[in-house]
Amino acid sequence: PTPFPLHLSPSIKTALERKLPIVALESTLISHGLPYPQNLEVANKAEEIVRNNGAVPATIAILDGVIKVGLTSEDLGRLASPGAKILKASVRDLPIVVSKKWDAATTVAATATIASWVGIKVFATGGLGGVHRDGHNTMDVSADLTVLGTCPIAVVCAGAKSILDIPRTLEYMETQGTLVVGYKTNDFPAFFVPRSGCPVPYRLDTPEEFAQLIYTHFQLNLNSGIVIAVPIKESDAALGDQVEKSIQIALKDAETKGIAGKELTPFLLARINQLTSGTSLKANVALILQNVGVAAEIASCLARLEGMQEF
Repeated sequence: PTPFPLHLSPSIKTALERKLPIVALESTLISHGLPYPQNLEVANKAEEIVRNNGAVPATIAILDGVIKVGLTSEDLGRLASPGAKILKASVRDLPIVVSKKWDAATTVAATATIASWVGIKVFATGGLGGVHRDGHNTMDVSADLTVLGTCPIAVVCAGAKSILDIPRTLEYMETQGTLVVGYKTNDFPAFFVPRSGCPVPYRLDTPEEFAQLIYTHFQLNLNSGIVIAVPIKESDAALGDQVEKSIQIALKDAETKGIAGKELTPFLLARINQLTSGTSLKANVALILQNVGVAAEIASCLARLEGMQEF
């Protein structure tokens, strides 16, 4: 028994016992990242894609103060509801949310931490948080980066969000000891667009290679994470110039309105969606679903590799 309220769904309990492939999924994109009803549609579609690729989805959230790994359709609906009061919880927020028995969606940092607690090794999300533009002055650096320096998990993502200072984000991950590897790319992706102009330190091209990498990482007992950077498909990407202009306008709007901290990223993404007439939202959905599929393939290869090593 765990010393805190933690609930594993029956499918996750079974998967852990039988060493089946599992993919962790965050819930902030449901409650704070996408508008209703797309948020619920994407949450359900993401779980479906994981299953179709031979793995078990483990969407993570906190409901009534209980940390839940693996959600019901009712849970997903509750998180997606536009009228629901769902907090955005990073790692620092877990004690207050659990002690007060609140509802909260988990960020990349919190999801990675909880997934690691229960032994899940692969996690899919849209894009990482990172060093915000002007972060060298404001010190606004996402806890995603500090957690990935101390949490052994592989995160499949479309790089870091385009709204961030990507060169400084990569530098910060290097300092934290987080391994960054491009999936079929030499250029670190930038969320809405496939290339940031920053090279990735390493590149691998198959799920099998990534499974071997993750297996080796855990064999070495490293207490740090791996970022698997998957570029959005050219056909799904938003126009780079349009996105950058929209980001600049959104950043100025946020500054004018005094929006900062954990409210900044949801505001910027929503404002950019308005300014791009929905093209950024379509790109966001496409990259999330692509990442989920890649993560499930890697998790399935990893489970097979771990099974082979036992004999």
